[in-house]
Amino acid sequence: MLTKEYIKELKNNGNGAIGDLVKEYRDSSSLTFILENLGQLPKDFDGSFLLDLLGHKNSTVRLWAVKTIGKLGNEEYLPLLKQTALNDNDTNVRREAVSSIGRMRTKKGQTILTEILQDNDPKIVCQAIRGLLVFKGDNEVDNSLKQLLNHENEMVRTVIYKEYFAEKKDKNSQPHTESYDYLKNVVVNADTIETMRLLKDESIHLTFTSPPYYNARDYSIYPSYKAYLEFLANVFREVHRITKEGRFLIVNTSPIIIPRISRAHSSKRYPIPFDIHPYLMEMGWEFIDDIVWMKPEASVKNRIGGFQQHRKPLAYKPNSVTEYLMVYRKSTDKLLDWNIRQYDWQTVQDSKVPEGYETTNVWKIDPCFDKVHSAVFPVELCKRVIQYYSYKGDLVFDPFAGSGTVGKTAKKLGRYFFLTEKDKTYFDYMKSKKSKEMFDTIETKFLTLDEFKETIK
Repeated sequence: MLTKEYIKELKNNGNGAIGDLVKEYRDSSSLTFILENLGQLPKDFDGSFLLDLLGHKNSTVRLWAVKTIGKLGNEEYLPLLKQTALNDNDTNVRREAVSSIGRMRTKKGQTILTEILQDNDPKIVCQAIRGLLVFKGDNEVDNSLKQLLNHENEMVRTVIYKEYFAEKKDKNSQPHTESYDYLKNVVVNADTIETMRLLKDESIHLTFTSPPYYNARDYSIYPSYKAYLEFLANVFREVHRITKEGRFLIVNTSPIIIPRISRAHSSKRYPIPFDIHPYLMEMGWEFIDDIVWMKPEASVKNRIGGFQQHRKPLAYKPNSVTEYLMVYRKSTDKLLDWNIRQYDWQTVQDSKVPEGYETTNVWKIDPCFDKVHSAVFPVELCKRVIQYYSYKGDLVFDPFAGSGTVGKTAKKLGRYFFLTEKDKTYFDYMKSKKSKEMFDTIETKFLTLDEFKETIK
């Protein structure tokens, strides 16, 4: 009977005992079991039986044969590994062959890895890069890798940029966890782009906002849909500049319907979250997640009524009960762990998300309605975003503040906020709440643009 203990015993016997065992068991599952359980190999291990397995019809067997050859660390196997890396029809087997070549860390292996950089599969190229980075500092290797900066694949470009071209941060710049005092708990009544241009690079930790919808309200009239998208792109380009390295932007949008002008014409539906996405990617935001905010059907406009009358195909128009929260991270060569390590132990502990957090990307939250503002963020929605994507003491920004729910919620969760709002009615509404529940813990400053400029001199 084939057991782990038996395989271990044969392995230590040497003299090709494992090779003889392989001859007995030719089915794929048994061969895989034998190879998986070889573990660390003795220096005199006879691996000659592995050569036939490189041509086995089962890709899992070939994969484990390559892994086992890699454990041997014998340069004599390099030609076979090269052939497998270039010609096998399974990507995982090819990657493992490249990895085995890299683990040998030899000059001959280095030459083969350099050849593999020309492969058409970006996953194979990335594996070859990983093997070559062991030799980083070698002029020949560095020159070969730097040429990949303009590679067709974005993952390859990202790795090379991080290793050779990423700018070193100024040691005198503001610490990652801190924010400027003149931005803390401030609401500015001004155009958001004009206001952001006054801010230093990397000033804020998190942005959560719902941009004005295209020509849906009197406060958001644009000459064309393209002009609207370009306006949003300009806003989020400035948000990108003032966002700290590796931190998040969450944009709440949904497709919008522009009513028809008469019964002789059709209405127009614009997919805002999908159309703005390419702009964000191009300016340096990395897409992380799409979260669906689901509202009760009774709370949304009835679009299905006509169809319910006649049920004629082509005329189906479902009630729109969802909006999107598109989650982006400012592109960086650093992992999330780096961001987290910037905080002290106590802050990390105090900021941990409480039990009962949402485990899916569908958030069922009732909408809110307000006499002053027609599109108010539910507090629960803000609460989740702020808790999931920031730490206590962080600065949270909303460039389209509206009724100020982001600021109110950030304050209650132990964060600071910075808000901009162009509409004087909404600004005055937020200001009227200053002495009540909304902004009652720490003094909030309500400033015109000129007054704000004075605070940052």
